[in-house]
Amino acid sequence: MTDIKQYLLLRHRDIAGLDQLETYRQSGGFEAFQKAVTGMQPGQVTDVVKASGLRGRGGAGFPTGMKWSFIDNKNWPHYVVANADESEPGTFKDREIMTYNPFQFLEGLALCAYAVSAHEAYVYLRGEFWQVAAILDRCIAEMEAAGLLGDKLFGTDYSLRLHTHLGAGAYICGEETALLESMEGKLGQPRLRPPFPPSFGLYGKPTIVNNVETLTNLPLIIEKGAEWYRSYGTDRSPGVKIFSLSGCVNKPGNYELPLGTTFRELIYQHGGGLPEGRKIKSIMPAGASSSLIVATEEALDTAMDYESVPNVGAQLGSASVIVIDDSVNVAWLIHKTIEFFKHESCGKCTPCREGTYWMLHLTERIAGGHATSQDVELLHDVASQMKGKCFCALGEFSIEAVLSGIERFPQDFEHE
Repeated sequence: MTDIKQYLLLRHRDIAGLDQLETYRQSGGFEAFQKAVTGMQPGQVTDVVKASGLRGRGGAGFPTGMKWSFIDNKNWPHYVVANADESEPGTFKDREIMTYNPFQFLEGLALCAYAVSAHEAYVYLRGEFWQVAAILDRCIAEMEAAGLLGDKLFGTDYSLRLHTHLGAGAYICGEETALLESMEGKLGQPRLRPPFPPSFGLYGKPTIVNNVETLTNLPLIIEKGAEWYRSYGTDRSPGVKIFSLSGCVNKPGNYELPLGTTFRELIYQHGGGLPEGRKIKSIMPAGASSSLIVATEEALDTAMDYESVPNVGAQLGSASVIVIDDSVNVAWLIHKTIEFFKHESCGKCTPCREGTYWMLHLTERIAGGHATSQDVELLHDVASQMKGKCFCALGEFSIEAVLSGIERFPQDFEHE
């Protein structure tokens, strides 16, 4: 069983009252930010993050420091936006961080802003997170009063201000360009890329968008160094990850573990296994947008990192691991996922708008036991035709469970 002596991201589980500024500062809070602003050039901060191997924790797994290095230094001003939309079904890690360890996240946001020479940074929260927004607003006000935000920070010429922005609760706004459109007061629909946000982002200016969990790693990386951070996880997937475990398990919840921990350890040792009498049937490692993994012994012993999970036919994504037991019919399950994606499709592109519409009608018939073999074939055909043709990832995500479910669990689609 993986042994972590202390939490790195969920530190509030070790330190009571970490959501209070005094407690956070007593535990070393904002020392990394002061160290960076007073003793490091912005590019040096980026270099440390590059060396740490930190990868984006929002789902894509793109190297964080490399993303920062793409910022256009010929176009000003620069902005940073924290993606706190967290609308993927099965994902609930960022909410815990922002509620109970908010200052570490905000310090990480400030470090990112300094690294890319931004003086304004925003936290974009899903509309339902209004209580979390109130917590962050209180924290930001306390930081300003303590001289941790504002002008001439730590006696230097660097200035920074943080702001919160509530969206309207749309899943599509988790996509970074739709998020930026929403922040500008427009309909939350994705932009055509390129150009990418580091060259053309918020208000047409260079912008870095990072996930909450990604940013929360930064204070410890700057404080302790890249080599220390690489002592966790694997060579190509360094560090720890918060795995949001849900579904048919005895102890659902957030588990902070090194990347490379196996599905078996997460589900059976940390999650307490499945309810008595039930056997594991499938795993969705990336929430509703995930392919369905057949829960073989090989799959259970697969390391949960960005390189290994594709070997069993899925992506790690945001690591929102949903466990499915043998009582669940996969045809019913994919109908529920399609209900979600049909509702959340922004309608901008035809493949997603029409594809999710027709998949919903087909899965409704199949899950209700009123389908023919032609319906199942048509469902597979519609999903296959959508692949690679959607404007953004939402349409692509909507077909993952459909195609993998039909191909890997054909018995659940049998008809009379």
